[in-house]
Amino acid sequence: MQQDTPRPEHLRPTAAIDSDHPAVAAFAARHAQGDGEGERAVALYLAVRDGFRYDPYRIDLSLEGLRASAVLANGYGWCVPKAVLLAAVARAAGIPARLGFADVRNHLSTERMRRTMQTDTFYWHGYTELWLGGAWRKATPAFNIELCERFGLLPLEFDGVHDSLYHAFDKAGHRHMEYLHQRGSFDDLPLAELRADFERHYPGWGSMHAADFQAEVQQETRA
Repeated sequence: MQQDTPRPEHLRPTAAIDSDHPAVAAFAARHAQGDGEGERAVALYLAVRDGFRYDPYRIDLSLEGLRASAVLANGYGWCVPKAVLLAAVARAAGIPARLGFADVRNHLSTERMRRTMQTDTFYWHGYTELWLGGAWRKATPAFNIELCERFGLLPLEFDGVHDSLYHAFDKAGHRHMEYLHQRGSFDDLPLAELRADFERHYPGWGSMHAADFQAEVQQETRA
């Protein structure tokens, strides 16, 4: 669990944070550009945030579906695998990284999500923690810029110094996100716990796999 300073584990690959995968290493080398570690981290954050569309309908709770290299292959992900990808490319670039999780109340969702989940609480919302400037900095790469523009959200920026956390309100001043419970920091993906809670709280989530999240967002925002 949480430590104040990085350890060797925060630079090593794991089965989920597969920073040694050739595609992950290549992505890190291509995008980790900048004069210092902070600039390189910000560049990686933006590449993950905007290079992979947020899609909460196609959730695969297997190890194969959640590992960083799977996001690269798929071109999409939800908050947890996108956080895993950012952790992996950061480790590949020599930046210590770990995962953070929180339960949040999400006021951004589609009608199908609300009907299926029967709750506005999202358990195990994932983000990444990067060791920069002598401290762990929270970075949340989940929502790509196009999705933010479509939903009228303020995009989450990351400057390598301040935590990047969900905004409490959207551009219009409506409630967006509330942090309910911090689960802490993890050196690796706590897959068994995450899967158990999803199966308990969201038994109908698998029914959304055939749906098109982007199309529903476009339809509902036009309305």
